[in-house]
Amino acid sequence: MRYRPITKNKEFCRAYARGKAFVHPKLVLYVNKNRLGRTRVGLTATKKIGGAVQRNRARRVMRAALYQTLPYDVGSYDLVFVARGQTVRCKSGEVAAAAAQLLKKAGLVQ
Repeated sequence: MRYRPITKNKEFCRAYARGKAFVHPKLVLYVNKNRLGRTRVGLTATKKIGGAVQRNRARRVMRAALYQTLPYDVGSYDLVFVARGQTVRCKSGEVAAAAAQLLKKAGLVQ
């Protein structure tokens, strides 16, 4: 299952400013309601994570974890997942468990 991406900076900024944040030691999730009728997902990794190789690995691990945990129809939300320092050193299964906890805490899955 492929999700629609969040691509524009203003869309990420809107999720950061208006969205609700849920924190885990491995991930941060920002949830913001949208009016599009579909779920959009954005993945970010800042320079605090490391160089380009580490940031790309963090995004790749998060993407694999989302395909395992995120149901296709959760409503019309913008979901932004932000990598943290531990994300680079984790396997996708560990990040999937963290993502599942965050989605449950946000009330998007049961």
